Amino acid sequence: MCGIWAIFGSNEDVHKYCESACKIAHRGPDAFCLENVNHLANCLFGFHRLAIVDDVFGMQPMRLKAYPHIWMMYNGEIYNFKKLREQYKFDFTSNCDGEVLIHLYAHGGIDFMAKMLDGVFAFCLLDTQTKKVFIGRDTIGIRPMFRLYLEDDGILAICSEAKGIVGLSNTHDCANIEPFPPAHYEEYDLLMNGKAMFVSRHKFHLYDETPKWALETQTPKPEVDEHLANIRLLLTEAVRKRFMANRRIGCFLSGGLDSSLVSALVAKLATEEGVSYPIQTFSIGMKGSPDVAAARKVAAHIGSEHHEIGFTPEEGIEAVEDVIYSLESYDITTIRASVGMYLVSKYVKKETDTVVVLSGEGADELCQGYIYFHMSPSAEDADKESRRLLDDLYLYDVLRGDRTTSAFGLEIRVPFLDHHFVSNFLSIPAKLRTPRHGVEKYILRKAFDGSGLLPEEILWRPKEAFSDGVSSTEKSWYQVLQEFIETKVTDSMFEDAPKMYPFNPPKSKEAYYYRQIFERFYPNRSSWIPYFWMPKWVNTDDPSARTLKHYKESDVESSSKINA
Repeated sequence: MCGIWAIFGSNEDVHKYCESACKIAHRGPDAFCLENVNHLANCLFGFHRLAIVDDVFGMQPMRLKAYPHIWMMYNGEIYNFKKLREQYKFDFTSNCDGEVLIHLYAHGGIDFMAKMLDGVFAFCLLDTQTKKVFIGRDTIGIRPMFRLYLEDDGILAICSEAKGIVGLSNTHDCANIEPFPPAHYEEYDLLMNGKAMFVSRHKFHLYDETPKWALETQTPKPEVDEHLANIRLLLTEAVRKRFMANRRIGCFLSGGLDSSLVSALVAKLATEEGVSYPIQTFSIGMKGSPDVAAARKVAAHIGSEHHEIGFTPEEGIEAVEDVIYSLESYDITTIRASVGMYLVSKYVKKETDTVVVLSGEGADELCQGYIYFHMSPSAEDADKESRRLLDDLYLYDVLRGDRTTSAFGLEIRVPFLDHHFVSNFLSIPAKLRTPRHGVEKYILRKAFDGSGLLPEEILWRPKEAFSDGVSSTEKSWYQVLQEFIETKVTDSMFEDAPKMYPFNPPKSKEAYYYRQIFERFYPNRSSWIPYFWMPKWVNTDDPSARTLKHYKESDVESSSKINA
């Protein structure tokens, strides 16, 4: 997890930009560079490094002797860089995975480069020969990037987080700051006066929408057993490739299906790969948290060095403002779930030497894990909703994972959102991906049934949202928050909410409270999230799974099994 920052086309004093670039220093605590471009005074790169691979030669912006006209800066991991290096016989000068971007661009151009990458990334590439700038982001948007473009002024700026470019130029720039869309790259020309001019935007590298066997009518469709085998194989390989690191690897372990599968695979592969340290797992919760109890069982089963972090309602409430500043979001679900993740990341940074953490984000969207998928009218509707969630994930759960970990200089990796795993899972017939026998993510669970990877009561444990799982079974985290906020937001204040915030108006005092804090840090930027993350096909005004009928029916039985 690094922080990238760059500006093109501005004649402002460089010292002003240093302050802006340093607003994302938390993303890369190991080194910082602010560098002008030779003979192009209007170009400036800022880079905060978290050294994961090649501590000596991995600093950025990166340039190579063979291609001195190419300046490259990126945040991410390119998992297939060794394969590409061998395939095209690239002469690397470092062991840094990001170097492959320069070689690919020099070999085949920007479109070729973008389509060849298997990984997660946000990049900025400058070609001083052609006077072109390219910026791009990975398929699902795992690594963040915001863009500011002022067409009239000819200014282009990018940053891993919006806070590094808010207030960068004149007062109207805020209206031009937006999250850069995943699976796209953009091209800009640098004019004779040094100004930046937008040229085009291109889409690339989306997961395959149509399975190969569906294109060949004479080929029989794969049997269910083949689908299960592919799920096991591809998820295992997605975890394996994320071992690419020279720093210690650990896992967030909530005790739910997704993080438990990832943690179990990490522990298994660590043994096979001969990793020299014990895998650390981390769970967090308030007193009586069902997640903590479940995670304890998983940790004992996989033999990890387990850490349990407790927090009180008061500590959670105290963290809310810092969480909103880090998130750059006012979404209710995102904030609720982020508090626990923020506090556990704080613990990992302070108390351990783990730097890379694997987590289970993305499985609920891809594998239809949310409780409301039980109410889907049809398999086709469920498939459409799953794809919609994946398209918007970079604004919600992926954002949560990135910001809460990067706030403490950690790097999160999410195997369930691996390009190949997502492509394969979406190729499975829609009817096989829906909840079955009253159990969500049935086909994912079935793929590992009988493998011994997890205890059966964990493998078949019903869905528990992270923001609920960290709570006591007696009082949910959202109820704790709402009771506190009731003392802070009066009825008269809430009545004015639609006038104060006409876009995404708060529908509850909790939403109003978060919006006030957000607007204080990022005024008039409510468009950064298009809507509130809420369940579909159900009649509820709260995003907590604990308000849904299916959850209430299964909760008592599952809790008794885990605590037995």
